[in-house]
Amino acid sequence: MFDVGLLELAVIALVAVVVLGPDKLPDLARQAAQLLHRARGLATNARDELRNELGPEYSDLQLRDLDPRSIVRKHITEAMAEVDREQAESARQSALPDGQVPPYDVEAT
Repeated sequence: MFDVGLLELAVIALVAVVVLGPDKLPDLARQAAQLLHRARGLATNARDELRNELGPEYSDLQLRDLDPRSIVRKHITEAMAEVDREQAESARQSALPDGQVPPYDVEAT
């Protein structure tokens, strides 16, 4: 998501130690962890409320299912699979029966 590597995290940690000092850093890390925990709890509660409001047919709803990119990707994948099935069916139908020779035009070749 953020595409942050190990080197970038090390640089951020080093800058945090220099700017904030080693005595304040554990307290700030604890506060950040509590903030993330609260945000995760709010997201979980929002998802659960949405599921309850929509009814039992949406009990397996995930928030990532509401992402427009995943919806478009799903429909495109289904459409491409349908086209592949149709092409395979038409190729199978147009194939000659066993033992039959295709027509040959001497003047065309």
